[in-house]
Amino acid sequence: MLKIFLSLALAFVFGQSALADEASVKKALETKLGAKITSVTKSPYLGLYEVYAEGQIVYTDEKQSVIIAGSLIDGKTMKNHTAERMQKLMAIKFSDLPLEYAVKQVRGDGKRQLATFEDPNCGYCKKLAKDIAKLDNVTIYTFLLPILSPDSQEKSHQIWCSADKAKAWNDWMQDGKTLSGKGDCDTTAIQKTMELGRRLNING
Repeated sequence: MLKIFLSLALAFVFGQSALADEASVKKALETKLGAKITSVTKSPYLGLYEVYAEGQIVYTDEKQSVIIAGSLIDGKTMKNHTAERMQKLMAIKFSDLPLEYAVKQVRGDGKRQLATFEDPNCGYCKKLAKDIAKLDNVTIYTFLLPILSPDSQEKSHQIWCSADKAKAWNDWMQDGKTLSGKGDCDTTAIQKTMELGRRLNING
């Protein structure tokens, strides 16, 4: 019984120590990098800490004597540890998406759900729009993410401020009809989408 108690006590102490170390690394690096850090986690390699900030992973030691940018490859399995961690860190539940910031379209019974992040100047997105047009019984949420061209934001604002957002989006993306609406409404949703895109590291 004493051994169990001591083991639990040591586990608690080491656990608290690890949390304290991660907190101190986070505080120090936020000052050095000038960026908000989402998480700091002890990695299984060389005593390094994994630092996740603004959609990127960097590594550092306990004293922040070095900051390493790049991928960690497991020497035994040759798997890209950083890439695997990024997949987990960037994963988002559909139920967690801020759907109120998206252009919504419902077709048929709307049973299936699809969410996309798109720039109105994205050529691949225009091809996708023609394929999506063939889908039925689906609810489509399109998050406007103007990041590709100088006028992407203006076009996104025009679409968002249209009386019928879905129609304006489809007219432009599927048929290439010139946008004529004004972009002078509340476009906070687009700004929030861009912030979300940065957090999810969506850059193209």
